[in-house]
Amino acid sequence: AQPPPLAVAAVAEGVYVHRGVHAESGPDNLGAIANIGFVVGRDAVAVIDTGGSAAVGHRLRAAVAAATPLPVRYVINTHVHPDHILGNAAFRADAPEFIGHKALPNALARRGPHYLEAARRDLGEGATGTELVPPTATVADRRDIDLGGRVLTLQAHPTAHTDNDLTVFDATTSTLWTGDLLFVERVPAIDGSARGWLAALDRLAAVRAVRVVPGHGPVVTDWPGALADLRRYLATLVEDIRALQRRHATIEQAMDQAGAAERGRWTLFDDYHRRNVAATFTELEWE
Repeated sequence: AQPPPLAVAAVAEGVYVHRGVHAESGPDNLGAIANIGFVVGRDAVAVIDTGGSAAVGHRLRAAVAAATPLPVRYVINTHVHPDHILGNAAFRADAPEFIGHKALPNALARRGPHYLEAARRDLGEGATGTELVPPTATVADRRDIDLGGRVLTLQAHPTAHTDNDLTVFDATTSTLWTGDLLFVERVPAIDGSARGWLAALDRLAAVRAVRVVPGHGPVVTDWPGALADLRRYLATLVEDIRALQRRHATIEQAMDQAGAAERGRWTLFDDYHRRNVAATFTELEWE
């Protein structure tokens, strides 16, 4: 039996997005906590991120089937995090090309077993069928894929949110999918480099997009203005930590103090902020 299709919105012609909830992964959402979706060309479909479980992936596949009979030729993963990649198994039957950043296979091999364990713990029976499906093709710099009258440009980035961030630009509608290089409303999670991420934001700002699908939060049309909050968060973190390190503060002191002004501006702040400070403290210690 086909699972019920995931709710998707057509944000532009042939561009469909399911907006993830601002929550941690759990049995009520089955890991549908990130923005995922698909782009439909004349000949084929590209899926962009697949959700945090096979169950979510199957519901996304049902949403594709409800929108178009065209084949899914590509499944693009914007990075390694489980809420973006653990639904891949639902697309195996389509025999698509699974595409990711050149660093994705290594990251998935390193992190994947832990992600599966966490999914089974957090989702219980909801994790049934969830498996690791690594990329069959990788992008070192950029690659264009043609869906038939519609070209998507995949761009690999240096270390930023992670060491395997990939963005997707649909020239037909000037829609940019940032993956987690952009968080809106939900506090960002730093799993790469705060300084690298700030540099990535400058590159993204140069993309002439009309609408942007972030990894988390609403689709935005104020571009590049929508980058301002994230840039402020990252820059504040870096500045505060540098000032604390000049005063020989400990990492514990930094976790209490750095970026404190950002509290109240983001959802899930207390779930991630201290970890972000710890990661950035360590990064800047070696400057």
